[in-house]
Amino acid sequence: MPPFLALQTALAVCLLTAAPEPVRADGPTTLQQVFDAAWARQPEARSLDSQLTAAAARQRIAGRWIAGPPALELSARTDHGFDNGGTREYEAALALPLWLPDERARAGALAEAETRTLASRAGHARLRIAATVREAWWSWHRARHAHQLARARLDHTRLLAHDVARRYAAGELARADHFQAEGAVAAAEAALAGADAERIRTGWQLAALTGGHPADAATATPEPVPPSARAAASVHPAVAELQDRLHAARQAEALAAVQTRDAPELRLATTRERDVYDAAYQQSLTLGLRLPFAAGERGRARLAQAHADAIELESRLRIERARLDAAVETATAQLNAARARLAASERRAQLARDTRGFFDKAFRLGETDLPTRLRIEFEAGEAERQAGEARIGLAEALSAQRQALGLLPE
Repeated sequence: MPPFLALQTALAVCLLTAAPEPVRADGPTTLQQVFDAAWARQPEARSLDSQLTAAAARQRIAGRWIAGPPALELSARTDHGFDNGGTREYEAALALPLWLPDERARAGALAEAETRTLASRAGHARLRIAATVREAWWSWHRARHAHQLARARLDHTRLLAHDVARRYAAGELARADHFQAEGAVAAAEAALAGADAERIRTGWQLAALTGGHPADAATATPEPVPPSARAAASVHPAVAELQDRLHAARQAEALAAVQTRDAPELRLATTRERDVYDAAYQQSLTLGLRLPFAAGERGRARLAQAHADAIELESRLRIERARLDAAVETATAQLNAARARLAASERRAQLARDTRGFFDKAFRLGETDLPTRLRIEFEAGEAERQAGEARIGLAEALSAQRQALGLLPE
């Protein structure tokens, strides 16, 4: 073997043996399992229970008959530091903040809308994670397929090189043919090293999402075809989140419209007092009402901001619906193109396999030369690669359509 071929082969072998092989014995085997594992690790999933608890607490607060927590006031009055005539006064008061007219109902509606927004926001977050998982999942399967083809190509090339070496030793082929066959083996080994590195890279990328490597038994099974594209698009999680946020913004605007002043306070106080040392203590009860002035510019600013938020969300909702319609149409067109590409690629692969069989037999019989045999081998490998990529591409296009429709992995 020439020195440059030996060096290239040794480098390919080193790359194959040095790359760490991820452990995939008991990892997830389906796209749905990978997605479930990835979602369980997300901050949104881990904090959802606490956020729901907080939302329920806000609803309970809005359902109370007072606008806020009561306040206790304690005071004492004495003339001890002056003429010391024995004047004493002790007062204990309870201040209760009251709802403004219609404020309680609108605060309750806002709390309910925020709870619904929390659920729809989590649904949209699940869909965003699904997009990331789907991309990583199919990238890993593409890399696995490329690795399998690279290994098969190496096996075929080694068999061919062995046959060429045997015929070269027998004097049937030239030395240049022997070198060309060995060079093809070295090139196949280098391609296998690159494919193996890409397979490991995509495997670790997927493991970063799920916390563990997928199992070796994982297969590139396509997701189910959605029953109705338009029905699925009408409940898209992105639209649902924006609709709930818009509803919450309108409720916030309605609440701001009635919060024209700070909350009034009802004050209930009891007083115990005397004027001089020998006088008996007198007890009295005080009932008062504290009415703040109108909030003025502060209230108008709050209302204007709530109105602006509602207008912004209305515009975003219209834009998002148009974007989703375009995404669905694009994904459907790409799915149809993937089906056509798969049919053509499989037909080409079958023809390439048959052609390889003919030329392999002709080469062994000495009826064709080695360059032609190597060209036919390369074309057959390319046809197999394109057919395999087309099969994965069809499954990926189906996942892309489901993603555009707002459907989670199954």
